[in-house]
Amino acid sequence: MAQDNGLPKEIVAFDFDGTLSIRDSFTDFLKWRAGPAAWALGMVKLIPAAMRYVFDRDRGAIKAASVEVFLKGVSREQLAADAERYMKCVFQQFMRPDALACWNDWGAKGVHRVIVTASPEITIAPFAQRLGAENLIGTRLDFDADGRITGRFASANCRCGEKVDRIRAVYGDDVRILAAYGDTSGDEQMIAAAEEKGFQVFTAKP
Repeated sequence: MAQDNGLPKEIVAFDFDGTLSIRDSFTDFLKWRAGPAAWALGMVKLIPAAMRYVFDRDRGAIKAASVEVFLKGVSREQLAADAERYMKCVFQQFMRPDALACWNDWGAKGVHRVIVTASPEITIAPFAQRLGAENLIGTRLDFDADGRITGRFASANCRCGEKVDRIRAVYGDDVRILAAYGDTSGDEQMIAAAEEKGFQVFTAKP
């Protein structure tokens, strides 16, 4: 059933990591935030999760393990501030020029642009704000009553079919995806649901 939520029924969807950006932002953010020594120690702690991933290929599970190792106990305010500092530090050398040109072209047409990412919403939010995104849909981290990260997700990992489900949950089943852009198998369902299908179309580097 279509939803009458006051939101537009025509959107353009962009993956973030590897599409608008040149590589995975969440891993890069964790490494940047931790520093060399804590990063090396954290990677040792992640060995059991990495071994499980070899067999189950569950990206959500290994991402959740990374959140628990590197971010558990961090406050929402601190993480948001760190994400803002990270964005300012890397933006110029991190974003694909051809992807930004496409993003801006759609914006000039007045089209509602949505970043749909498997990365946590809170770490991508500063990029979305700087880009003037009309919306951001991503994986949600779980916070306890004191506003600190529990080490779990509050939503499913936002990739594959979850991307389409989340778009429809926000915009309604009758949403028209004018175009969708992505670069991995995790974007294929979202791209398939779009009229203009942009798979691995952005290759430029800053």
